[in-house]
Amino acid sequence: MQPVEVPRVFSERYELTHLVARGGMAEVYRARDRLLDRPVALKVLFPELSVDRAFVERFRREAQAAAKLSHPNIVPVFDWGEDTGAYFIVMEYVDGRPLSAVLRETGPLDAARAAEITSLVAAALASAHRHGVVHRDIKPGNVLITHDGQVKVTDFGIARAVNTEDSLTQTGAVMGTATYFSPEQAEGLGVDARTDIYSLGVVLFEMLTGRPPFLGDTPVSVASKHVRDVPPTPRQLLETVPPELEAVVMKAMAKLPDQRYQSAEDFRGDLLRYLDGQPVMAGPPNGNLAATGVLGSVTATGVQATVTQAFPRTRSSPQRQPAGGRGRRWGWFTLLTVSLAALGVVAYLLVSTFTGGFALPNVVGKPLVQAERILANKGLVIGTTTNRVDRSAAGTVISTDPAAGARVSKHAVVNLVVSSGDATVKVPSVSGLDLASAEAVLTNSHLHYKVKFVTSSGQQNFVLSQSPASGTVIRRGLTVTISIPQPTNQVSVPNLTGLSPQQAAAQLTGLSLSVGSQAQACSNTYPSGEVSGSSPPAGTGITRGSSVNLVISTGPCQVVVKNVVTQTQAAATTVLQGQGVTVATATTNSCQGANDGDVVSQNPPAGTQVNLPATVTITVCSAPTTSTTTTTTTTTTIP
Repeated sequence: MQPVEVPRVFSERYELTHLVARGGMAEVYRARDRLLDRPVALKVLFPELSVDRAFVERFRREAQAAAKLSHPNIVPVFDWGEDTGAYFIVMEYVDGRPLSAVLRETGPLDAARAAEITSLVAAALASAHRHGVVHRDIKPGNVLITHDGQVKVTDFGIARAVNTEDSLTQTGAVMGTATYFSPEQAEGLGVDARTDIYSLGVVLFEMLTGRPPFLGDTPVSVASKHVRDVPPTPRQLLETVPPELEAVVMKAMAKLPDQRYQSAEDFRGDLLRYLDGQPVMAGPPNGNLAATGVLGSVTATGVQATVTQAFPRTRSSPQRQPAGGRGRRWGWFTLLTVSLAALGVVAYLLVSTFTGGFALPNVVGKPLVQAERILANKGLVIGTTTNRVDRSAAGTVISTDPAAGARVSKHAVVNLVVSSGDATVKVPSVSGLDLASAEAVLTNSHLHYKVKFVTSSGQQNFVLSQSPASGTVIRRGLTVTISIPQPTNQVSVPNLTGLSPQQAAAQLTGLSLSVGSQAQACSNTYPSGEVSGSSPPAGTGITRGSSVNLVISTGPCQVVVKNVVTQTQAAATTVLQGQGVTVATATTNSCQGANDGDVVSQNPPAGTQVNLPATVTITVCSAPTTSTTTTTTTTTTIP
């Protein structure tokens, strides 16, 4: 989270407070709706998306369509518009995290929780589809999980507005979503509501296994796999995935739209049946795989064979079956043939495992994604991925089963143990830091955070307090609440004295204030060049956007001492005090003809230039009663 140095106001209504996230095509800010006095999320699209007038028109239509959606699991769009060439969307501010962040932190989710989240997303999609809105960019980053567990889908309509004709070759947000493309999206074909079902199936796959079904070095290669390759089943990656939920995933991810769930409501219905412990309507996973054109596979853990692969049917008219025992003998012969073939495959795998194969590559210490790629390139199957607390960097492989160097054959299953990092961390102190610094400190400590606005006269975008307190030992990944002042239209003028004009201007800018006039005046308190005062003075409450006038010190105040000799004591004191000096009085009986009470001398003498504060001593004639001279001092305060 990054503070906005000079808060900007969109459409004279939405005041940015700080940057929340930056994506491939927009920046998301937390903002305050001045009219309704509530926090909102404001998504500002990048300028390069605004140069195409056709895009602007699509954006307008899609924003209007999204604004009509109303559902508990959809982040509502409040407003949209343009401000000095920047197009923006105003949405509900959701206090939570994207599902992508949750998955990075926790890895695979519990099957029931994954099904529950998916069912709520499906409910949101069903509502949008009934209004003719297809999301087109369902991914974990667009699914928000609030701190109390609510699920909300965001960014409806934006993917459709973006020109995706060259999306696979462009940089930016669309490239990043190739992981969740439907096959028809990857081929640039027309899409309908069923493309959202496929993408949501991919998201459910990732929630269950901790990784998406297809990995690749480039978005193009990943998109190509969505079109051509058969995905692994979830249980091939994590055997604890319930078979019924695996069947739901694979039906949603069928290559052909006609073989998926035909509506988000149907998808949701099967998920609810699973959660209720009822049989699901989805067929077995292998049936959905067969629809892709692949009819069977052989793995190290067993043999999956489809008789039709070896003995394909034809579309000719039905043949008369042999009668009686002859038919039964033919059936037994066919079954025996298939069984012997299967046993032969198993025998081949067993022999090759012990007498052939190759050494398992060493992937210990490598990031999980890199390790999976190395093993997959060797034709190996990734089995279970288990997280374990370890001093190694989080996300790196700390052991494999079999161990590195073991002889394995192609298609062998390799189980991985991945470091989740240290289990606990001491909460650092972020009180008094600006939001950007607080974010960096907490992130480096593997902690999350949320912002709480409180009524305070403290400096905007600076942390007032935190909970838990610094020094508290908590689990990694937990959330620290940091409190900052609630943005208001009123702000107190800060104490700027002692600062340079540049430092004062920076502090005023941070409070949405500006520098007005700069007057110069001498100062006996502040050196030359420093601010010696302001108008309005420090502590005065003024409206944001107002100007503050500065008084800059020219250095110590200097005066030329006036001549007060021959003046009466009272008159001389008045003159000198008017110059800002301190007056000291001495008396003498050596008057040399002067009248009693007149000043007979002064020190420093008249015409002397002195720096304030300074003292001038005047000697006053008194009656010649003694031969001694006495001195008394009168002090005046320098204004």
